[in-house]
Amino acid sequence: MGLALFLTLIRIFLSPFFILVYLFYQPLGLSLPVMSLILVGLFILCELSDIFDGIVARKFDQVTDLGKVLDPMSDSLVRVTMLLGFTQGIVKLPLMLVLIFLFRDVMISTLRTLCALRGTALAARMTGKLKAVIQAVAIGGIISMLVLYSQGWIYIDTVQSTSFYLVLVAAVYTLFSGLEYLWANRTALKEAWV
Repeated sequence: MGLALFLTLIRIFLSPFFILVYLFYQPLGLSLPVMSLILVGLFILCELSDIFDGIVARKFDQVTDLGKVLDPMSDSLVRVTMLLGFTQGIVKLPLMLVLIFLFRDVMISTLRTLCALRGTALAARMTGKLKAVIQAVAIGGIISMLVLYSQGWIYIDTVQSTSFYLVLVAAVYTLFSGLEYLWANRTALKEAWV
């Protein structure tokens, strides 16, 4: 196992801890400020591992078929896990809004797999990379507001309403990127479907 794959796996294993800390911080004996700072740390670790696993894979020639599958899967898994966690607890995002992210990722992953089984590779799109950035910004914004809330600097209504709009923007762009991906790869999809 190369370092790049190790970083990808770390990201996958960190996502459940994010939800555990966020939802069960009181039974774990954590204060609200400590919980919010742990979330900041977990979020930064996940995002840094996402950045560095690609750099390491290319620089040290550790690009593998498993890594090509696990890297985008782990990105989706981590971000959707965090957003699903935010449907509960303090933030209370609408579940239907978060399911947009899950639906898009499952649909694209299924189509990629179908095409791969038929010998067709679907290229990554710039809109997909931008989607990941927008989602990370939205999640980072929510965590930042949790830090501010834990210090008493903003009210819970502000956390909830701003979180909703941040995720709404990310959801709209996520839908757009999914449709753009399908359109850009329509020829390959038709060939794989036959």
